[in-house]
Amino acid sequence: MARTRTLGGALIAIAVALGLTACSSGKESTSTNTSKKVSGKISIAYLQKQGDQQYFIDEAQGAQAKAKQLGDVDVKVVNLGNDTSKAVSETQAAIAQKTTGVIIVPPDPAVGPQIVQTVAAAKVALLSSDDQICKTGTDPSKCPKDQLVPRVGFSGTQMGTQVGQRAGEEFKKAGWKAADTAIIAAWKQDVTVCTDRVVAAQSAFEQAAGTKVRVVKVGTDNTPPDAQSKTSAAVSGNRSVKHWVVWGCNDENVSGAVNALQNAGYKAADIDGVGLGAYLACKDWGSGKQTGMKAALFINGYDVGGLAVQTMVDYLRGGKAMPQEAFAPTKMVDPTNWRQSGVKCT
Repeated sequence: MARTRTLGGALIAIAVALGLTACSSGKESTSTNTSKKVSGKISIAYLQKQGDQQYFIDEAQGAQAKAKQLGDVDVKVVNLGNDTSKAVSETQAAIAQKTTGVIIVPPDPAVGPQIVQTVAAAKVALLSSDDQICKTGTDPSKCPKDQLVPRVGFSGTQMGTQVGQRAGEEFKKAGWKAADTAIIAAWKQDVTVCTDRVVAAQSAFEQAAGTKVRVVKVGTDNTPPDAQSKTSAAVSGNRSVKHWVVWGCNDENVSGAVNALQNAGYKAADIDGVGLGAYLACKDWGSGKQTGMKAALFINGYDVGGLAVQTMVDYLRGGKAMPQEAFAPTKMVDPTNWRQSGVKCT
């Protein structure tokens, strides 16, 4: 969100009641979660960072729909914003309310050990969603794999590879030269899964483009306003650049960076933005206006929310060990196919 992982043989397909094909690392978690089965009603607290973002709204809806489908499962969704203190207090509140399982998208991975200790003391099951957290340290990228909390989401390396490949293809199609092109890579640099994405994107871009292009790293808080502001500052010091390639941790970063470039006077034809999410990219495409957002990797939060609840219920009700990681599928979309691909644009 820089840890990289090799996909392929290390991943196996797991069937989930969500009706999707997800991938697992193939290793069972060494979580401190107990294996005692829960009879009767299951209560799950789904604690999300930035819960007002469309991706997380979709994720919450997917979680609640899955709970309804499974029956006798209640999911309470809480928006943590970017507040790490609230992450701790809401975890404590969930435990006080006799919650049987906690699923968390941490606002900051540094809060991980405190969350782990809190739920372990109460013997409540814990699953991380989207972003990784470590049981024993504040930086998941430096965490032994057996100390990572089980996670449901997407493979950062796989997503970054898809983004970088498409960006490289767009670069070649445009006929740009490396000498007068630069790359904006925008992400929250202390989030491991974000770093996975941008590192993989660069490698895949170079392979697809057949050349190396200078990368301008832009640290953000993963929101459009901050990405726009930070990109504006970066661009002001690089006015000799004629063409820009843009990728980042999510659609928010790419959308903000593309807007900054367009506001700085760059034409849409001189911007090769590849988003990650598609829920903001589609707004540009739907408006019919010229945009530097050429494509985006569609990641469906609805799928992740459903998969997270299914994984938690399988563990609590059936005693099935949580996989170390489980991944939902992704798809590259652009102005020609986003509607039929199921992208929600609100």
